Amino acid sequence: MKFRDYQEEIITKGSDVIAEHGFVYLAMEVRTGKTLTSLGIAKEMRAKSVLFITKKKAISSIEADYQMMEPKFTLEVINYESLHKIEGSYDLVVLDEAHSIGAFPKPSKRAKQVRIIIQKNDPLVILLSGTPTPESYSQMYHQVYAIPGNPFKRFINFYRFCDTHVHVTQRPINGFNIKDYSNGMPSIMDAMQPYFISFSQKEAGFQVKTNEHVLHVKMSSLTYNVAAKLQKNLVVEGESEVILADTPVKLMMKLHQIYSGTVKFESGASKILDLTKAKFIKEKFKGKKIGVFYKFKQELKALQEVFQDNLTTQLKEFVNSKKSIALQIVSGREGISLRQAECLVYYNIDFSATSYWQSRDRMTTKERKKNEVYWIFSEGGIEDQIYKAVINKKDYTLNHFKKDLLNL
Repeated sequence: MKFRDYQEEIITKGSDVIAEHGFVYLAMEVRTGKTLTSLGIAKEMRAKSVLFITKKKAISSIEADYQMMEPKFTLEVINYESLHKIEGSYDLVVLDEAHSIGAFPKPSKRAKQVRIIIQKNDPLVILLSGTPTPESYSQMYHQVYAIPGNPFKRFINFYRFCDTHVHVTQRPINGFNIKDYSNGMPSIMDAMQPYFISFSQKEAGFQVKTNEHVLHVKMSSLTYNVAAKLQKNLVVEGESEVILADTPVKLMMKLHQIYSGTVKFESGASKILDLTKAKFIKEKFKGKKIGVFYKFKQELKALQEVFQDNLTTQLKEFVNSKKSIALQIVSGREGISLRQAECLVYYNIDFSATSYWQSRDRMTTKERKKNEVYWIFSEGGIEDQIYKAVINKKDYTLNHFKKDLLNL
């Protein structure tokens, strides 16, 4: 295999950074080849044993890149949820989608597990992300706090880090004033600059144009009746199950489910109420190899009931067959390529702006000139309001919902 020219340059520069500081952060936009570039740095640094931590859906494609490269080092690829199984020793660790370990003010479970691995092995570290701080600069602290040479090592914890780098404010929640640590200062990224290598799709020569289409479908009368009754009474009782929306958050979630044809009951059980969206997608995209994103588990069951054997959830089967693929938005938005898809179709939409921007880029390659993305929204549902928020890079929140509720 041969690296692209820009990848060769980043490998050389990244190797210099990691040799000097012990780690490097590759902030490369999606589809620019972060995985191969990181493996190229591992090869340049003459690593012997590499641990690559990623999302489960991305494991097969990373292993394929490794086999294509045929480097001398050994590679173990594992997902973040399986870190407790790690037993080997490694001289280089790659943290894919590093922003996913950036929770604050307290470190997440996966951030703590990564820290244990780094403390045990004292490896060189490569961090990868197309969106290093998608919601707040404060997300940077726990991404690097486990690395001995990180620029914030003088701070004993996140709270002392905030004394210098975060405008801490008060936010009222349920009648209480809660400290808000999300207003991180630009000084955080200034401190990270010596360790950062940023690279965009534009710099790589990508010229893809993404065309988005919003299609509306009329759901069954059952869907609208259940939604209206829940909105009015905050409860819908059946013979054996209850739909309860006794808080604004629950009402937002339940309506989000119902308008796309599924619901989760108070008991924890779930049910498909309406197959309209799944049937519409099958008919509209008949004969096409598509990637379908869904939000709730019952939506996958609806798709499987309608598509039967023409749908898979496995990337390898999707690549090697004529089948379309269905992926949950959050788990499928990062680390995988759907370049074989003729278009992307969204059964539903996530509240997260990060999910919107990352997932819709899954088909992009340097050679591709056009992406077709379709959003399937229910007439009179909540999806249009969510869409208006996320395309403006804002998460859809409870405050948005309360304003929109009057129009539903």
